[in-house]
Amino acid sequence: MNPHTFAQPATAQHTLHIHAQSRPEVMERVLRVVRHRGFALCALTMETRAEQNCQQLRITVTVESERPIQQLWSQLVKLVDVSRVDALEQQPRISA
Repeated sequence: MNPHTFAQPATAQHTLHIHAQSRPEVMERVLRVVRHRGFALCALTMETRAEQNCQQLRITVTVESERPIQQLWSQLVKLVDVSRVDALEQQPRISA
């Protein structure tokens, strides 16, 4: 029996910086997209900034999944209040 037959797919952690308008429903929409796309949330930070006479959010999420980060990124950029999504380098996860 080949031991690689039962090997689990590698998971990876990804960090995204999301720039959005400061509205009450933005965080809920972001978290819903993360969940629906099959990513596990590992870390979340949010800060509010005043830019050009309006409040802006900067949300940083670290997620983990076997799926490519492009699946999540492409859905986040489609959200109405999101102005930009930046993906940082992939952080490989080593499992024993």
